[in-house]
Amino acid sequence: MFNILSLLPAKKKLTGNGWYSFNAVCCHHRGHKSDRRSRGGLKMVSNEDWTYHCFNCNFKAGFKLGKPLTINTKNLLKWVGLTTEDIQRIELEGLRARELGDIFNPKVSVKKLTFTERELPETAVPLDINNDSHYTYLAFLINRGIDPTAYPYYVTPTETGRNSNRIIVPYYNKGMLVGSTSRFTDTLPKKYIKDAPPGYLFGIDFQQPQWQHVIVCEGEFDAISIRGCAVMTNQISNEHAQQLNSLNKPVIVVPDQDKSGMKIVDRALELGYKISIPEWDSDIKDINDAVLRYGVAATLLSIHRVATRSKIHIELARKRFEKE
Repeated sequence: MFNILSLLPAKKKLTGNGWYSFNAVCCHHRGHKSDRRSRGGLKMVSNEDWTYHCFNCNFKAGFKLGKPLTINTKNLLKWVGLTTEDIQRIELEGLRARELGDIFNPKVSVKKLTFTERELPETAVPLDINNDSHYTYLAFLINRGIDPTAYPYYVTPTETGRNSNRIIVPYYNKGMLVGSTSRFTDTLPKKYIKDAPPGYLFGIDFQQPQWQHVIVCEGEFDAISIRGCAVMTNQISNEHAQQLNSLNKPVIVVPDQDKSGMKIVDRALELGYKISIPEWDSDIKDINDAVLRYGVAATLLSIHRVATRSKIHIELARKRFEKE
């Protein structure tokens, strides 16, 4: 569809209650003095839907996918710079979405998610950057471009056998420990052993109300690298979608850059999420690789720059991985 936030004045501020405040664009069109006190407000209700209220001239408008545009909404879109043709296209695409069963933002019917508290192994201790016996674990994370202090990792150096070579990533939901994954630092097969509750979305506790987007990827280390969410597979379940939609932010899905990773794309489009497939170097397979090569800021910029719902652009981008 379209990104209303990109059309607002550049000087806008996200308030603590989820409203974007800026100089209202409606006042002088309605015979009032132009707003200079940032009294225009817009709030995202979902990935697509929003409401607008001017606290200066009391003008109101809104958008709900699949519903006809009101006169006020058409006027607001015109005042932020859209042409008559743009507005007609938006209305047509919205009505088409309703006719097709609201494919851009389908209702996700799942049971209420509940997680039970779990415990880590008795031998697990927090990773300590000042403990010489933890050097191997620290080196593993640093070599992958991961800040050892950016997440509360645990290790089990006193155990024998393979378990002495693992880094434990705890899973939290609203601050409660609900599972974990063990990442082994050796070169043997089966690098990960996961203990994840059904429907768990890693990284949802990272998300902050002032952030404008939520970035979704496959792996936990990818999510930690850019403070995103990880589905820990190449599919988005109904439970994952329920939790993402509850954040009321636009969602950007970044697939792993291989044939298997591209399997997440169709489901993400069905849910109305944006897809981002940056043109990273050919040896970079995921977000963590990109952060290691380019840094966090450049990686995030590359993700946002190509995020889109255009099926044409997405198909062209993922053709690079079809022959793998």
